[in-house]
Order: sequence, then C-alpha cells, then structure tokens
Amino acid sequence: MEEKGGNTLRILVATDCHLGYLEKDEVRRFDSFDTFEEICSLAVKNKVDFLLLCGNLFHENKPSNSTLVKAIEILRRYCMNDCPVQFQVISDQAASLQNRFGQVNYEDPNYNIGLLVFTIHGNQDDPTGVDNLSVNDILTAGNLLNYFGKTDLGCTGVGKVTIYPVFIRKGETYIALYGLGNIKDGRLKRMLHEPDAVNWMQPEIQDETLAPDWFNILVLHQKRTRGSPRDAISEFLLPRFVDLVIWGHEHECLIDPQKVPGMGFHITQPGSSIATSLINAESKPKHVLLLEIKGREYRSTKIPLQSVRPFEYAEVVLEDQIDVDPRDEATIREHLHKVVNNLIEKSREGAPTGSKPMLPLVRIKVDYTGYSMINSKQFGQHYVGKVANPQEILLLTRSRQRHQTMQESCNISEELCPNDLNQETVEALIADSNLKLEILSIDELNSALNNFVKEEDKTAFHVCVQQNIEEAINKLTTTKDDSVDQEKLQEKESQSKSKERTSSQNLQTDTVIVFEKQKCSTTTEEEQQTIDSDDDEPIESSDPEESGSQQAGKKRRAAPGGGGGSAAAGGRRKTDLASFQRVPAKEDDADTAKKRRAPVAAGRYGAVIRRN
Repeated sequence: MEEKGGNTLRILVATDCHLGYLEKDEVRRFDSFDTFEEICSLAVKNKVDFLLLCGNLFHENKPSNSTLVKAIEILRRYCMNDCPVQFQVISDQAASLQNRFGQVNYEDPNYNIGLLVFTIHGNQDDPTGVDNLSVNDILTAGNLLNYFGKTDLGCTGVGKVTIYPVFIRKGETYIALYGLGNIKDGRLKRMLHEPDAVNWMQPEIQDETLAPDWFNILVLHQKRTRGSPRDAISEFLLPRFVDLVIWGHEHECLIDPQKVPGMGFHITQPGSSIATSLINAESKPKHVLLLEIKGREYRSTKIPLQSVRPFEYAEVVLEDQIDVDPRDEATIREHLHKVVNNLIEKSREGAPTGSKPMLPLVRIKVDYTGYSMINSKQFGQHYVGKVANPQEILLLTRSRQRHQTMQESCNISEELCPNDLNQETVEALIADSNLKLEILSIDELNSALNNFVKEEDKTAFHVCVQQNIEEAINKLTTTKDDSVDQEKLQEKESQSKSKERTSSQNLQTDTVIVFEKQKCSTTTEEEQQTIDSDDDEPIESSDPEESGSQQAGKKRRAAPGGGGGSAAAGGRRKTDLASFQRVPAKEDDADTAKKRRAPVAAGRYGAVIRRN
C-alpha cells in the first residue's frame, strides 16, 4: 500500500557541525550554533523526511553544560512538532539503533516528533569510558536523536564488528542505511583487509521476483586517502553492493557525488559546516546536500549555508615580491598589510545581501625564506575589531628546499624553525625502539592516551588495562585447561607410588616391632635369672646398725614364704649406690660442695652412702 507521502524519500545531509567550538571566544562562540540552527531550518523548509548527520555533531566528547543546553534547545525547537512522519522503519530497531528503548524516537507515544535526526559518532564525540557512552547517548535518552553505527570492537586481536543497517520504507522505495561510527583509522584499515572482520548484514531475499530493489547508503566518519594518505581508508576497501557513500570527517567541501571507477558506487563529501582549521581546504564555501531517492535512482542538490563566517585565505612568497627588501622589515610589514586589507575588502563584497555583517576570518601563509621574521602577534594588533582572528592572521613558514639552497650558496648556518623539525608520533617512536609488550596492546594504549589527553577521559587507561588483562586471563585459562588433565594423571601416579611406599614401610615397621618384643622378653628372662642368683648375697655396710637392720628386714621378708628367701628377694637388684651422690650446682664452689656431701664408707660394691 502506497503511503500518503508518495515514493520519494527526501534526506538532508550535513556533517561535522562541531557544536561548542571556541565557546569561550567572545567573537566566534556562537558560530557553530548559528550554522546548526540554519541546517535544521533548511530541513523544515525543504520538508525532508529526516536529517542525516555524519559525525562530530559536538566538538568534544564531554561538552560543557552551556553547549549541551543550546543543542537541546535547537533540536527541541525544530524536531518536536505535529508534522506526520511519512516513512517506516522496518528493520530490527534494537539491533541497528543504539538505545535502551529499542525503537526509533517517533514511535514513542509520549513524544510528537515531526523531524527525525539520524547520526553516527565522529572522532571527537565518540563513546568512551567503562560504559562506552558519549554525548549522543544523552540526546538519544532524551528522545531527540536516533543514534546508530555504534560498535563494540572488544580487545581480541584487531577486532570484529557486525554492522546492522536501518531499513527504511516509503511507498515503493526501500533504503538500507548503513552507519559506521569512527574507528581508529589504522585499526579499521587492518580490519577491512582481514576477511570476516567487518560483516555487513544485508536484507534477506526469499523470492527474487517479488523482492524490492534496495538502495544502499553507507555513512562513515574516517580519514580519506584523497585528503590524508597516511593511515587513511581507501574507497576500494568498501563493499561493492553500496550505491552511495557519504563521507564525513574531511572538512573540504566536495559535495558533488563522484563515481569510483571499478566499484560501482558514488561518493559525496559534504565537508564541515564550520571552519575549525585555518587552511585552504576550509576556505571554500560550505554546503549541505539534499538527497531525493526514488526506487534505485537519486538526485542530489547542494544548498549553500548563509550563516557561515566568511573565510579568506592567501599564500605569499616574499622572495617573489618586487616591492619587498630582504634587509628592510618595514617593507615586509607594508606588503603584508596590503594583502590583509585586500582580503577584508573581498569578504565584504562576497557577503550575501541583507545579511548581518560578520567579522571575517583571514589567514595568510607567508614563506619568509631568506627574510627576517616579524612578530605575528604585534602584526595582528592592528586588526582587532576588523577580523575575527587577529592573533592568527599570519602563518610564517620556510621552504626547506629554498632554505637548503640558500645555505649552500651563502654558507650560512641558521637554526631551523619549529615548522622544519620532524614531528614524530608516539607510534613511530615505539616502533623504532623494538619494544614488545606481552599483555598490553600498543594500539590500545595509543587509543587510551588519545582519549585521556584530548577527551579528558580519566578512566581510559583503566578500561584499556582491564580489557587486556581479561583477554590475557582468558588465554591463560584456555592453555591451562589442556595441562590440567596431565597434572591430574601425574598426581594419580604419584599417589599410587606413595601408597606402595607406605605399605612397604608399614611392613618393615611391624617386623621391627615383633623383633624388639622378642628381644625384650629374652632380656627380661636373663635379668630375672641374674637377680635370683644374687638374691642370697648380703649387702655389707660399714654401719653396724644399718647392717643389723638389713638382716632383720631380710628375715621378716623371708618369714611368710617359708621357703628360703629366694622368692622374697625376686624384686631386688644390685644397685651402685655411688650413683645417688648429689651433683653440686654450677654456682657452688668446691668447699660448699664438700660440706654438703654425705660421709661415705667403703664397702664391697664401692662407696656406700651413710644413712642418718
């Protein structure tokens, strides 16, 4: 059934709005908000179905309260109304949209959403922290945005990601909207080279005769090989089934779709809506793109932005100027003042009629090779109130080739300025040092360092270390599982051997005990025979009373037995009474020991203690 709005889906495309850029600058603090409000007003004016943003909606991952409030006010003013939504989202919304409600915001019965906004994250408003959240999640929780293209790469190897598209239907037009939020360029480049590292989910086609023709759009936010070849993403690494690629992150406006030879799709690069770098690529006029899609065909219309601050750029080589004397600094200043005034006048002429005049941005790249350097700060003081960036008008550089040529010809040695120095990255220094990390990944550490410094994420290193430690523990667990069985077998063998040794030791112990018992019984019999033989021998003593008492005691003991006294004397043994002498203490001297010693008398068995 054809919907009320027909079959043509209208989309307004913008990228890199950088809300909150230079919010503390008194002149330029509202530039990003003015341009974003103009973009929303153009969406309402052209009656588009939704607004598509290609990353870096905010300039920072954690914007200030002022920036966040202004952004919410603009979105609420233009998105919440009673205008009917004339298309349907027919995909699994919980898989493709990154929100906890599992649905597109206009389907919430508690909100009246007339203008939908779909966005991915960029390299400056990307999710970070333990919960992997960004400012886009805050606006999504407030039902102001539809955030898609968020991925969780984990920390296993280079990473693996599955991209679920948002399927949109309007009448007979079917669109598959693929979103890929910013990933570190080097990592994504390796992922695209590896098979099955990036999986693109496509609509299931059961009957080709009845299947609709899908128009596939890919939205990504990465460095492009054309603008920055190092660690950039090539167009030839993208999937071939895509029909249109919308490229964010690059600020140069190349909005007209260009066909990629041999790939079968077109690429459009809308560029940023605000100048954040004072370079030549940013000085081109800013536009947004209006897409009209019907079936498998589309039409693009670029719309210029009127609220962008004018930006004039020029390059000057002092060596090529006739009216400049290398030995006279005044002639250099005079020539540069002429150039600046001409650029200011040019910006006034190019301003749209009826618009509020704005202070322009002026940038001059000056090659001063062979000339004296002037103070750019003092030079800019003349243009306070005339330009928006008086402290950044001049960019003084020196051509290395010209500088080397002049040194060879004049034999003059000069110190190189900071612009001539090689600026090595941390990655290059680590690569040259041959350092090998066993647990932590260099790419993960670089990413954590970037989040910690640029995005002020205090938990960046904690998350990095925790993820890598968990990965190392998982690897150790898998390797230990194989060795556990071997250890158990060894333990069983050792236990069996110990049991054998214990049984043999117990046998030896029992044998020794039996032998000792037999020996003790034999010894006891021999001692008994010796005691019986010696029982009748009297003990002589030097004391007559003691000897008499001993004899009387012997007779008394022998009386009950009646049989001679051998039985009564069975328990008596011969005793060396000298062993009962008291051993003097260590602290006693010899005299004290003699006094304490009892008198002794000689007997048959040696010295015998006299009993008192």
